[in-house]
Amino acid sequence: MKHPILKSFESMHMRAKALPSFKAGDTVCVWVKIQEGTEKDGTPKYRLQSFEGTVIRYRKGTTNSTFLVRKMSGGIGVERNFYVHSPLVDHVDVKVRGKVRRSRIYYIRKLRGKAARISSRYVSSEELKSFEQA
Repeated sequence: MKHPILKSFESMHMRAKALPSFKAGDTVCVWVKIQEGTEKDGTPKYRLQSFEGTVIRYRKGTTNSTFLVRKMSGGIGVERNFYVHSPLVDHVDVKVRGKVRRSRIYYIRKLRGKAARISSRYVSSEELKSFEQA
């Protein structure tokens, strides 16, 4: 049981619009705000940059919930950790729903080539509608 003051502080910093539901094994495209200099009045200028890869871990929580995305860039694996409630994460697009039997798929780091592929899972039309509404 959390203290009411702590709960109210955490609710202030939560994301207003929820991200779509996804889990480990899904291929997602995360749109991140990147700061590129400042305007003449001193306000920062931002642009959106995408980071597309496979979700390795989704750690749930309140304001400290994170997800780890891994992509291959020129034959080198790149992993990036994102905070769900960060103002720098603009939005997340779910590309493919992956079929895995683990919640943390760290074993994919050791796999290369076709062995590192994750098969896609079937999504029913009712489930797809609920994903789009969220």
